[in-house]
Amino acid sequence: MKPIQILVIDLGSQYTLVIGRTLRELGFRSAVLSPGKAQGWLRANKPKAIVLSGGSVSVYEENSPQPPKDILKLNIPILGICYGMQWISHKAGGMVVAHHERKEYGEAVIGFDVKDPLFKNIKKKNIVWASHGDSVEKVPAGYKIIARSLDGKVIEAMANPMKKIWGVQFHPEVTHTKEGKKILINFLEKIAKCEKDWQPVDIVDDIRNETAKASQGRRAIIGFSGGVDSTTLSAVLAPVFQKNLLAVCIDTGGLRRNEIDEIKFNANAARVSLKIVKAAAKFQKAIRRQTHSELKRKRFKKLYGRILEEEAKRFKADFIVQGSLATDLIESGSSGKADLIKSHHNVGLNLKVKELHPFRNLFKYEVRELARSLKLPQSISERQPFPGPGLFIRIIGDPPRKDRLDIVRWADGEVSDILKKYKIYNDVSQLIVALDCQRTVGIKGDGRVYAYSIIVRGVKTLDFMTAEGIQFPANVRREISTAVTKHPKIVRVFFDETNKPPATTEME
Repeated sequence: MKPIQILVIDLGSQYTLVIGRTLRELGFRSAVLSPGKAQGWLRANKPKAIVLSGGSVSVYEENSPQPPKDILKLNIPILGICYGMQWISHKAGGMVVAHHERKEYGEAVIGFDVKDPLFKNIKKKNIVWASHGDSVEKVPAGYKIIARSLDGKVIEAMANPMKKIWGVQFHPEVTHTKEGKKILINFLEKIAKCEKDWQPVDIVDDIRNETAKASQGRRAIIGFSGGVDSTTLSAVLAPVFQKNLLAVCIDTGGLRRNEIDEIKFNANAARVSLKIVKAAAKFQKAIRRQTHSELKRKRFKKLYGRILEEEAKRFKADFIVQGSLATDLIESGSSGKADLIKSHHNVGLNLKVKELHPFRNLFKYEVRELARSLKLPQSISERQPFPGPGLFIRIIGDPPRKDRLDIVRWADGEVSDILKKYKIYNDVSQLIVALDCQRTVGIKGDGRVYAYSIIVRGVKTLDFMTAEGIQFPANVRREISTAVTKHPKIVRVFFDETNKPPATTEME
């Protein structure tokens, strides 16, 4: 393999690994490293391009993330994104300030100087995705402004072509920036002269080679949910471990309708041996009367890890393999210095048995591509994600007792069936059906009832770092409301169409 041409320095953004994902999608390999690791890497390597990620703090704060010293003097093309642009401005003598009235979160329309090579062949006015509180008030000497907000108040991009340095306040790496990929291509190909060097088939080979070196013929179990991640990873690793790999599915009591049958089918398709551990009573006892989302997740995670360790011991496994993705690591705060959004059941378990996370740098759409390349059934490659804690985190406001799990399981099945009937289900990246235990008054059979509500949420996304809330057609919403409120303990149905951000995909 050729040397890596692109260094991405992680300065703490939720979107850092999205940059790496987008570059791979465009055909480029990259190294995504923390500032400390980047310093050492640069001593032995000379990339053709450097990308500075965004971040969640202010450049003028004490202990804010700092790229390697003298990086601006390397004469290597640099693109600073959000915090990255602010850091360049701050270090080069510009001014970065916090303006409450200039904060941008979500879509924004800005005007571009299309004469600059970074914005070649894009529209003069375009939609971008912004997520920042600070902004550059004054660009450094030698820099020019190459993009502004339409009202002229926010400097959206700057450049110093002589020093080969560019900065953008928005995020070209996310799908909501309409021509973000063109901007990245302009930087990589036109400015930095990088050559495409990434093919999807490389992923399988790299993972198998990396795992073979780590395992060296030893035994492993894999946490198996039957989802696209664990099923595809099982199919990737089955030839490496052969009979030394066991898929372990933990039936927590929080699975959906008929899910065990689907899990068995998927394990067979991945050609991996499967063991189902029945543990519903243990999870009920562990979570008990908890209603706080993070406490539920943490108790679930602790028991999940303990059961995996027990099964690893029974199988005499040297490794526990997890299908955790870059998204899981980002949202759990385990990637770089990203803020904690929510705990993930298979990240940071601190087990006594060594863990392997072969998919740690991949995103959902990439795993789907692997599933297709491995010729797994479409029901696997296109399967919607389902959270590890399952229906436990789809019960809001009351403890997730078995009777409430039964209600939300039934409602999820009814909503799924209706969306499949109208051929909408496959257009939804993830469907969330949650039980709101805050009871409200209704009328059934000419009598007063005081019952629960169901929340229906569908999102559409490529990478699950950002997502659009789906607005279902009026006739579909009516049919869902009619069907679901037939349950004696459900009196209302709400539809959540909020984008991510500001919402997350799941309610909890």
